[in-house]
Amino acid sequence: MATSSSQALALQRNSSEQNHFIEKLMTKIFNFYDEQSLIDVTFKVSNPTALVPAHRLILAAASPYFANLFNGNQGTNPVIEINDIDSDIFEHLIIFCYTGQALITVNNLAAMLNAAIVLQLNDAKNHIVDYLMAHIDEYTLQGAYTLEREMKCELLTQKIIEYETQHFMVVSRSDEFLNFDVEKLQRILVSDNLNITREEDAFDAIQRWYNYDVPARQEQLPLLIACLRLNQFNVNFLMTYIQPLPGCELLAFKALSWIREPTTRPMINMRFTEPRGVSATNCGEKTILALCSDPSEWNPKLLRYYKTEDKWEEYANIKIDYEEYRTILKNDNLLFIGGDKNGVTFNIVRSWNMRNKTWQNLPAMNQARMAHCVVELDDKIYAIGGYDGEKVFSSVERYTTSGGWNSVNGLIVGRYDAGAVTLNGKIYIMGGLNGKGRIKSVECYNPDSNAWTSCADMTEYHFSGVAAHKGHIYVLGRGNEYRPVGRYDPQQDKWSQICSLEVGGSYTSIAGISLDNKLWAIGGWSKSADKLSVSVFDEENFCWVERCSLPESIVRNCFVVPESLLSSM
Repeated sequence: MATSSSQALALQRNSSEQNHFIEKLMTKIFNFYDEQSLIDVTFKVSNPTALVPAHRLILAAASPYFANLFNGNQGTNPVIEINDIDSDIFEHLIIFCYTGQALITVNNLAAMLNAAIVLQLNDAKNHIVDYLMAHIDEYTLQGAYTLEREMKCELLTQKIIEYETQHFMVVSRSDEFLNFDVEKLQRILVSDNLNITREEDAFDAIQRWYNYDVPARQEQLPLLIACLRLNQFNVNFLMTYIQPLPGCELLAFKALSWIREPTTRPMINMRFTEPRGVSATNCGEKTILALCSDPSEWNPKLLRYYKTEDKWEEYANIKIDYEEYRTILKNDNLLFIGGDKNGVTFNIVRSWNMRNKTWQNLPAMNQARMAHCVVELDDKIYAIGGYDGEKVFSSVERYTTSGGWNSVNGLIVGRYDAGAVTLNGKIYIMGGLNGKGRIKSVECYNPDSNAWTSCADMTEYHFSGVAAHKGHIYVLGRGNEYRPVGRYDPQQDKWSQICSLEVGGSYTSIAGISLDNKLWAIGGWSKSADKLSVSVFDEENFCWVERCSLPESIVRNCFVVPESLLSSM
């Protein structure tokens, strides 16, 4: 019998010694199992019939199911029958009791999860659910929802909620989304961590759900609209899209009053008044990382923008000896895709981790490319067009962590040095060069139909930056004295012009980005400061306002990142 003194002595052991002791002990125990030595119970399991030997003490320690079984009336029997669990699944879970590991596959995880629940093996259940969420592309979202309904597993339900919040844009375009009940939708939409680039994304998802069954959902619509951060919309959006919705007139009125009459805000009862992700500690604040370089240097730098001080500081220096690559930020990894060195075009994909400043090679593209476009949509990375110094490509390939690079339908018009963005679940590519000169054409890719369609041509040939912002696409042009800025409305398939950027440097690159509900232009030569310009578009006064200049002259790309991510590194 264990005594309190023996337990205290065990707790006083040096941790490394204790770990070594436990490791030796478990190795010996598993050897007993492997050699079927000192076995004191055997399970008879069906489908197919098999005998599975084990040690009572180990199983009872791993699961209350086995502890209760061995203390019951049949617990002393040398052979115990187990029904309703296939023999191979049962044996996998018995091994888990000894090793903490089990052979989980996409094909067996449903049966494994069900058996782990029956056998009350909570640690195994956690492993199986984690495996499912890590391989959800293979198992499919529909399969996960079906399993959730069948198993009624609280852990799986919680993990799916986390997935829905983090991958909302993917989930909201699935067929399953259309059948969500209003309580489930509310739970997702109220989340401060909902992963959307703009509040309009959440509204568009509500509209899609509502239009699927208008008569049955009309009374529920205001409950969902109330989950939005309504004061993040502009006046025109509120009056055009929110106010006409049945039952939403008061919600729109409150938001309009909040925007138009700031002094009355203490008297306005609104459920949400802050943007998503903003808390008392500002952990949801986001900022800009700019990938820049000096013309005489290969190695680019990451520059971080400090909003409060309105200043830029070097965040990291990256060692790389080739050019014409394209970059994308994936979690805390900066991916360098393709490129060129001394006339040799690459298909390599390299990942630079911002936490430990180390490189890792990822699966290479099928096609070597440079001056191509790279975007991310629904957790998939697309490499679009480009060229190899001689041939211009129309081909497009898509990367997933489970399947690597695979071809999808190609562009209507091959091009390189183009601009590309994602908006409303689609990819838009515009302009660029086709080997004969600059082109104005614009194409849109729908991943659901795997097809590119032509859109209205741009009004200008020359541009160097593109950004998606508030449901529109903005193209930042080139020019010696000023930069024309075009705006594309995908709903009307129409281009218009907004006020030009008063920055020079025809061949100085410029990047567009959306941050804090504002459109930013990073690059171009500031006439007033004689440095690389950073400007923010003031929509109310219809003008560009300059911010702190950048110290580098070539802007390769810009990324919006949480400040908390950078602070933790």
